[in-house]
Amino acid sequence: MSAVDELLARARRELGHRVGPREAAAVQEAGGLLVDIRYAELRERDGTIPGALIVERNELEWRLDPTGEHRAPEATHHALPVVVICNEGYASSLAALSLRHLGLHRATDLAGGFQAWRGAGLGVGGGLVGG
Repeated sequence: MSAVDELLARARRELGHRVGPREAAAVQEAGGLLVDIRYAELRERDGTIPGALIVERNELEWRLDPTGEHRAPEATHHALPVVVICNEGYASSLAALSLRHLGLHRATDLAGGFQAWRGAGLGVGGGLVGG
């Protein structure tokens, strides 16, 4: 097993339960935050999840830290349910664990990422038709 695969496995063990697309939608409906960390090219190609906060991965910790001066207005408190979404559910596991280390103890990620969301037939906005 490669070092990055071991890191990912450790992150997922520490995260515990990761949500599926319908559970992520329920988190959002209940007032939680979906955070799309995909880069612009993927968002333009495939679209976005309506209502998701777009934060590129390199800014995630600064934008989601409720105590930080650069936080997004949505990052209101450490108990906020946060579901991190990448393209296929790999980078989001590492990102969600980083948010946990900042004190966002309810942070997790979407298993299968944006592609699982889209595959579940849930709402997608923008993107290229047939992309």
